[in-house]
Amino acid sequence: MARPPTDRAPESRCDKPTGARLDTGRIRAARDVIDPVFLDTPLYRCEALEPGLGCTVSIKLETANPVRSFKARGTELVASQLADRGKEAVVCASAGNLGQALAWSGRERGLAATVVASRHATATKLDRIRALGARLELVDGDHELARERAAAISKDEGIRLVEDSLDIETCEGAATIGLELVEALSSFDVVLIALGGGALVTGVGHVVKSCAPGTEVICVQPEGAPAMTRSWHQRRVVTTGSTDTIADGVAARRPILAVLDDLLLVADDAVLVDEASIITGMRMLFEHAGLVVEPSAALGIAAILEDRDRFAGRHVVTIVCGSNVDLDLYRSWVGTDSL
Repeated sequence: MARPPTDRAPESRCDKPTGARLDTGRIRAARDVIDPVFLDTPLYRCEALEPGLGCTVSIKLETANPVRSFKARGTELVASQLADRGKEAVVCASAGNLGQALAWSGRERGLAATVVASRHATATKLDRIRALGARLELVDGDHELARERAAAISKDEGIRLVEDSLDIETCEGAATIGLELVEALSSFDVVLIALGGGALVTGVGHVVKSCAPGTEVICVQPEGAPAMTRSWHQRRVVTTGSTDTIADGVAARRPILAVLDDLLLVADDAVLVDEASIITGMRMLFEHAGLVVEPSAALGIAAILEDRDRFAGRHVVTIVCGSNVDLDLYRSWVGTDSL
């Protein structure tokens, strides 16, 4: 389901990082495939946040779309390619957001989508996957067990397995966010990006380092789910045991080597933040920006809160990557009676 090209700013020269799996030319072409409802998302300076953070803050808002996260930028590419080849079905493992995105993109292109998730995933996300028409299978374990079950379904049924962050389409779809950043802002000092499996950071980081190499790319992960951050620092895959964080969207514990290699090419730093800072970040985004976000989307604000001196006086962009949150849990974390 290709869409006609839209008018955009002239393309600047971008140099591909040596050894990168991602390709800037393919990323530019992806914008003609992704449904426009997921593109050109709001980017604005949020002055109300700045007194509390001590820096200039711009928000890239990836929640104002039918699946309330950035994930459909990648699933649109996957679903389009499968439909063009006459395929009829697809499967993925998801903590919730990828599953919603694949269900939406599959429905739009006539693909039967199966999503495998943990029984303990956020109920709001699971309900939305069902509502979008996907077949939902739940496992009694965490996301890693869901990945194993999705792989088994793919093998047994002979259908495409979408592996978030490993499949290049998920990274290059997310990378279109980076194109929008570098085209809209003449300069910015830092971009803070939530780190889970790695698609968002490797995608956006690839474009930023190609087109605005002086910008610092910092990925942020919860202390309770540190596998990819530890892997980045040690330059090798480090797996961890069970995760313990409210930021379920980034709670991976078995990094993928190819994705780590991508991350090492584009990330300037990887930091961990605690749960209290994540909650404070969520509260600040609600009180000062009017945004209800899931914990993963507040990781950038949490990183500023924990290291104000590092960001003082700089122009920081943070990507608000999702808003699929259980409202009862949200109220218990943020303490607002307004919802």
